[in-house]
Amino acid sequence: MRTLTETVGLRGDAHRIINRALRDALPDEAVRRALSRLSLPGRVTLIAVGKAAWSMAAAAREALGDRLARGVVITKYDHARAPLPGLDIFEAGHPVPDENSFRATRAAIDIVRPLGAEDTVLFLVSGGGSALFEQPLIPPEELQDITRQLLACGADITEINAIRKRLSAVKGGRFAELCAPARVVSVILSDVLGDRLDAIASGPAAPDGCTRDEALAIAAKYDLKLSDAARGCLAVETPKALDNVENHIIGSVRGLCASAAECAEALGYRPLVLTDRLCCTARDAGSFLASMAQYHAQTRESLAFICGGETVVRLTGAGMGGRNQELAIAAAPEIAGLEQTCVFSVGSDGTDGPTDAAGGYADGGTLARLRAQGISVDAVLADNDAYHALKACGGLIVTGPTGTNVNDLSALLIRR
Repeated sequence: MRTLTETVGLRGDAHRIINRALRDALPDEAVRRALSRLSLPGRVTLIAVGKAAWSMAAAAREALGDRLARGVVITKYDHARAPLPGLDIFEAGHPVPDENSFRATRAAIDIVRPLGAEDTVLFLVSGGGSALFEQPLIPPEELQDITRQLLACGADITEINAIRKRLSAVKGGRFAELCAPARVVSVILSDVLGDRLDAIASGPAAPDGCTRDEALAIAAKYDLKLSDAARGCLAVETPKALDNVENHIIGSVRGLCASAAECAEALGYRPLVLTDRLCCTARDAGSFLASMAQYHAQTRESLAFICGGETVVRLTGAGMGGRNQELAIAAAPEIAGLEQTCVFSVGSDGTDGPTDAAGGYADGGTLARLRAQGISVDAVLADNDAYHALKACGGLIVTGPTGTNVNDLSALLIRR
């Protein structure tokens, strides 16, 4: 992770809060603590999937030493930092699975299938696993198309996963079935609001809490274009009970918010965590935080309003950006002219949409800087082009891959 430069003033405070929250959300120590208290009998085979897979696997490799027989690590492109002894490392596509996702998943299946009842699979799971860990039951091209449809229509992550898990041979508890009779111990970094086990990475080792009727209703709600084969997969029920699995959540967005609040307080703000389940559109979230800024514009104390969660973007244009960047740019008009006031939002994994930015920052002068360059916020939002607008006014937040993934952190700072 690239530590953000801690500049002076309001931007500096935002950077300090982001740095502290991300540092505390790194999974290394949490994985070590979990493994120190878990029982892992027999030969241990490691499967790690998600954006934080490399960091989690590195910590497990160090903690287990020679007890770790072999393993597969599947993470996003440019997220693996170095080779890990005894572990095969794959980088693959996200948020849309690609051929490397399928190849890596086949490698994971191949090493767990021969395991016996005396063996243990240590399954390290983090956000992003839904795309990275995939063995489709329909042609890969159709799975990729359905994934794009879901991302573009504004479906939330639980709805997206309800569809994807039924089109997969490893999601919705099916990977645990492939591991049987071996025991599966899952250590999980949650990026799902409410920490639903069956939604994190689409629940490869968790009983599925979503029914086929609900999946079919989601497909109808968003008018998904499905083949007969895909529709048939949605009608097949997923495992509702698994007797070879235990699951342990070691980190989530709640901790991310708590760390941000602690840092804000140390900087002299009165912090208030509004929610750790923010799940509206990015534009609405930006507008909401900006409306809070207007209400508290005359405050005499420094305030920090903190939210965690995962907003959504409805694609109406062909621009470049992500939900955190769109949240920040949406706030800019409503905080225009407010002194010592900013809104920022970052993805804890360090990536926001198909960009190199983690998120965006807007303050009372952002709108004027954009207008000086002939950039209209309304046009930016219509084209979903927050990245180029924020780049033009110095509002991008770039951390690089962080090694963790526990949803997004959004905040309003008012400094007095």
